[in-house]
Amino acid sequence: MADLARLQGRNFLVIGRAGMDLYADPPGTRIEEATRFTTTLGGSSANIAVALTRQGCRAALLTCVSDDAVGRFCLNQLDAYGINRTHVRAVAGEARNSLAVVETRLENCQSVIYRNNAADFAMTLADVEAVDYPAFSALITTGTVLAAEPSRSAAFRAFHLARAAGLPLIFDVDYRPYSWASAAEAAEVYSRAAALCDVIVGNDVEFGFMAGHPDLGLEKARTLIAEGAQIVVYKMGENGAVTITPQGEFATGIYPTQALKPTGAGDSFLGSFIAALAAGLPVRDAVLRGSAAAAMVVARVGCAPAMPTGTELDAFLAHHSGPTA
Repeated sequence: MADLARLQGRNFLVIGRAGMDLYADPPGTRIEEATRFTTTLGGSSANIAVALTRQGCRAALLTCVSDDAVGRFCLNQLDAYGINRTHVRAVAGEARNSLAVVETRLENCQSVIYRNNAADFAMTLADVEAVDYPAFSALITTGTVLAAEPSRSAAFRAFHLARAAGLPLIFDVDYRPYSWASAAEAAEVYSRAAALCDVIVGNDVEFGFMAGHPDLGLEKARTLIAEGAQIVVYKMGENGAVTITPQGEFATGIYPTQALKPTGAGDSFLGSFIAALAAGLPVRDAVLRGSAAAAMVVARVGCAPAMPTGTELDAFLAHHSGPTA
């Protein structure tokens, strides 16, 4: 078990994809009717890294991008957001960056994801073994990185090296069925990863998936604590979240907002939650800051550019009603 006080070093290594998001413009436009799009940085891990930097932390991304114009777009965006890309490797050949074509719509929001021969799955043992783990405060990864080889084995090797260096391991389940060969394989790999981690965050569907039955998700979350995890956040959408620690569990609500879209909430929650823990806040307060950040992001266009700064989040919490009971 790692010491979570190490988070207060506020320097995070994030493993996983960076991609390009294309948003149908103006907001409300359906993809099939769009004549123009707005480009932003995307990819769950890159979004989390942006959320962390916006909250005053440092973040380095460990991944691969395609050696083409889309990959270079991602590199330029990482630079613009102040994310350390020392450990981002360009992959030549037929590998392609993740690309998402998305709508800014709340009802029937379409998101078309292109992940064929994804460049981020090319991450190798050599990539993760080149990292100076003691320089970081924690390792953060999303479940997407585990969906294919060689990325999966490389990620588990990174877990081992980070643990040897005393880093807390933080896991955002982030289950994307289209990335996996089978649901059974995904459930087994996710459970294996979660069992190694100190902080696990996911939604009710994801925990139910790992448990093998939708009704057993909360019990799965509790089991992870019993087996050694330090914090598990079981999110339930508009019904808030249940947070479980060895000391007990508590429920929190959400911050009502005028949402434009459903995307980006999870990445914003995780980044702001971890930034709050790194600032020394109690777990409950950190969960509420994550929930508030999620409410802010779904009310804005895009994901990475929608991540709030610390000042914006403070203002939202000071003037916004909530959370719900």
